[in-house]
Amino acid sequence: MLLLAQRPARGKGRGRPAGAPCRGRSQSWSPAWICCWALAGCQAAWARDLPSSSRPLPPCQEKDYHFEYTECDSSGSRWRVAIPNSAVDCSGLPDPVRGKECTFSCASGEYLEMKNQVCSKCGEGTYSLGSGIKFDEWDELPAGFSNVATFMDTVVGPSDSRPDGCTKIHHVLAHIRKLSNFLPSDTQIMYKWIEPKICREDLIDAIRLPPSGEKRDCPPCNPGFFNNGSSSCHPCPPGMFSDGTKECRLCPAGTEPALGFEYKWWNVLPGNMKTSCFNVGNSKCDGMNGWEVAGDHIQSGAGGSDNDYLILNLHIPGFKPPTSVTGATGSELGRLTFVFETLCSADCVLYFMVDINRKSTNVVESWGGTKEKQAYTHIIFKNATFTFTWAFQRTNQGQDNRRFINDMVKIYSITATNAVDGVASSCRACALGSEQSGSSCVPCPPGHYIEKETNQCKECPPDTYLSIHQVYGKEACIPCGPGSKSTQDHSVCYSDCFFYHEKENQSLHYDFSNLSSVGSLMNGPSFTSKGTKYYHFFNISLCGHEGKKMALCTNNITDFTVKEMVGKSDDDTSLVGAFVCQSTIIPSESKGFRAALSSQSIILADTFLGVTVETTLHNINIKEDMFPVTQSQLPDVHFFYKSSTTTTSCVNGRSTAVKMRCNPNRPAPGVISVPSKCPAGTCDGCTFYFLWESAEACPLCTEHDFHEIEGACKRGFQETLYVWNEPKWCIKGISLPEKKLSTCETVDFWLKVGAGVGAFTAVLLVALTCYFWKKNQKLEYKYSKLVMTANSKECELPAADSCAIMEGEDNEEEVVYSNKQSLLRKLKSLATKEKEDHFESVQLKSSRSPNI
Repeated sequence: MLLLAQRPARGKGRGRPAGAPCRGRSQSWSPAWICCWALAGCQAAWARDLPSSSRPLPPCQEKDYHFEYTECDSSGSRWRVAIPNSAVDCSGLPDPVRGKECTFSCASGEYLEMKNQVCSKCGEGTYSLGSGIKFDEWDELPAGFSNVATFMDTVVGPSDSRPDGCTKIHHVLAHIRKLSNFLPSDTQIMYKWIEPKICREDLIDAIRLPPSGEKRDCPPCNPGFFNNGSSSCHPCPPGMFSDGTKECRLCPAGTEPALGFEYKWWNVLPGNMKTSCFNVGNSKCDGMNGWEVAGDHIQSGAGGSDNDYLILNLHIPGFKPPTSVTGATGSELGRLTFVFETLCSADCVLYFMVDINRKSTNVVESWGGTKEKQAYTHIIFKNATFTFTWAFQRTNQGQDNRRFINDMVKIYSITATNAVDGVASSCRACALGSEQSGSSCVPCPPGHYIEKETNQCKECPPDTYLSIHQVYGKEACIPCGPGSKSTQDHSVCYSDCFFYHEKENQSLHYDFSNLSSVGSLMNGPSFTSKGTKYYHFFNISLCGHEGKKMALCTNNITDFTVKEMVGKSDDDTSLVGAFVCQSTIIPSESKGFRAALSSQSIILADTFLGVTVETTLHNINIKEDMFPVTQSQLPDVHFFYKSSTTTTSCVNGRSTAVKMRCNPNRPAPGVISVPSKCPAGTCDGCTFYFLWESAEACPLCTEHDFHEIEGACKRGFQETLYVWNEPKWCIKGISLPEKKLSTCETVDFWLKVGAGVGAFTAVLLVALTCYFWKKNQKLEYKYSKLVMTANSKECELPAADSCAIMEGEDNEEEVVYSNKQSLLRKLKSLATKEKEDHFESVQLKSSRSPNI
């Protein structure tokens, strides 16, 4: 079979290797093109005159063909094939052989000799760029380029029909710098005719060159850099600082440089940054710059295709805190903050990735679509080599034409604090040695701040922690939250799992020690749009261990213990430790894996805020209807946490609240649940809520939680028992007292005594009643007689010999008593031995005539 191919025409504006036949990279050909042209060759041979085709073709010689490469396949390899020259008919072309890898390229001054596929030196009078590309066609702007000054089309009056009249200004911009030592550079815009000049400016209505622009200061260097009389910026020497506009100066006594990087002027790409372009499906953008500097920002480049990954890298060898806080053991070592915006008309995505110790690059955050100008901060927790990567993709759909070339991302500033190889834009106060004023900076012991008056180190007060961002002045010691205390080095605040609360003159003491180990919750299942089942797995470390975060979440590992994780290297970036963390679990039956997969581990809480019975702390609010109402009168205890890592939707970071509820029916470790309204544990993706019910969440028992029961008195002894109040809403604490045995008198004895006393009292009362009644009768008789005697004297009647009634006389007279005293009054009178005489008025009713 005759194997044919066609050389495609070179596209305009595309780079090509210079110095033919010296070529560092040969044109590539796809297998599809080879097959098509082979079929066309067969059809052409068949269509020729049969007598002519019956003649045997001469064997091919080296001058009758040349070698070319096919296009690269998915594995990055290609084939070398022999292509016959035009108007040559021969047979016996060499068979295709495997060619060099697609990434292979000869060095500058060499070309690839296709016969043996080896690099050879270029001959005299020829040159080769190697892997470089030379652009020599400018009909349109090549991909990867951007305009600095646009083409000006200025028409003054009617256009001249003569072809040699200059009706347009063909100009270029020339920046002329006037340099002087330690002085800002000057820049000036000048206009020149494009060479070769193809127009005349001496004709009527021809455009003249505009005058040169005024001289102005060049953009300043980035903070921490200075201009040393050249056209580039250089970092300040150690111990010096600069704001980018002035020369470097030494830090005053008692201060030290605040090391870091602050890139906000983008005239050239910083030395610790690089840019590249990558595409999985093609190599169009290989060698192109993925990002371009643009003065006050750096922006994504054009690339070769709309689905290219435009990559920007920042390399920092390590982070360390300032000298004054070198002894501190705080978790935060530095921060990386960048300000950006995206302008997109399609499904563009900006990825922010981090690589630690050159092991693996993990996506930290991503933003899709158009985003307004905003800032993002990533916190550094350990001293290691970091590579930060920004990757921008206009669309994930491969297309032949460019539809979204105007979609871009702009980064205005990138700031890294406490970088090991950083420069200083300012100085900060530091602690001085005690020998003399102005001595060099010394590190303060852990938990010590710098006193303003003496610049000496002084320990923070109890239950305060030292700020990692500011150690100057007593205000650097921040009070701990409610129910928490500080570590000995004042690095963090933590809960010791004990909590105290006063309620209605009753002291409630809680001990959560048995819940200090990690509690877990598997929430779900949930399903993706394609039906894949997954779970949300939460680990909660309620108290930690003196500030150490014990909850661990990992990627690609589902069954592990704390002991196994401690034995591993600290560089295992798939493991995250926190107070609260979350992982996404994909069960093995969902995808046919041998074991379940754990991925997307994130930190929900890495800082303890406090513990209180209140439902609000640091703008974290637990609504009353979020969980079922408790049946107990005891208040729920709330643990509050936050995460310092910010996200697109959570600009202030994530936060977590854990409600501890006493439930005697839930022995340790109890049950953890999430709100029914928010089955994922969060309703907004930023604040997470958990309810932890356990008997270990009940307060310690006190004397108010039991009562006593007295038994019957038997044989002179009585037992007293102590029992818990029901239901029992306490745990541990004090124990029930032992039963008490005491002496007592039986009921029969006192009953007999009472009956005897009662009987005696009754008899005595009866006797007294009879005595006084009889005595009263005698007194009435004597009194009546006395009264009658007195009446007879008043009438001057002879005294009667006796009071007896004569025979035959009727007892016509009646004695009428008045003002009679009751028996009780009489008894009272006798009891008080009144001596007064009590008289009674007696009216005698006589039968005599009133005239007598």
